[in-house]
Amino acid sequence: MKYLVVGLGNPGAKYANTRHNIGFKVVEAFAKEREATFTIDKQAEVAKAKFKGRKIILIKPTTFMNLSGKAVNYWMQQEKIPRENILVVTDDIALPFGKLRLKGKGSDGGHNGLKDIQLTLNTSQYARLRFGVGNDFYAGRQSDYVLGEWNSEENAALEERIRTATEFIKSFTTIGLQLTMTNWNNK
Repeated sequence: MKYLVVGLGNPGAKYANTRHNIGFKVVEAFAKEREATFTIDKQAEVAKAKFKGRKIILIKPTTFMNLSGKAVNYWMQQEKIPRENILVVTDDIALPFGKLRLKGKGSDGGHNGLKDIQLTLNTSQYARLRFGVGNDFYAGRQSDYVLGEWNSEENAALEERIRTATEFIKSFTTIGLQLTMTNWNNK
């Protein structure tokens, strides 16, 4: 069984510790735990990991957030991975900081990365792990907020929440979407 786990974010040091790059952080943590290393390949940094007999392709698109769909589509085709075996890890301002929610489909919620994936795949039927980053910003300042760095309180809790997010990945790739939602969505 093969899976594609996509961490959304923007490439480059400028964005490394921003809220918008939590998808990158989660897949990096998973790769580190599985002793997999990222290399630059077509439209993404790619790592290949194994977990309980599953082959997991981890990607961090290098296309910038707004064109994430290109990398997702390329790696889906390249690795011959069906849509139901794709998990996209993304930031979400509709959830409080650290809240994790797995869904099997849904709207893009105004998120440009999800919007592009939906447009490219021509469907909203793919799993996404939403990582809450909160919404502590003034009207019209959303972009500054998600492209801003974590505050000290968030930083203190981040490692534990990222670790929990990696457990979602393990669960998704072994027991599937429905059971993972049941077992993990309130953790």
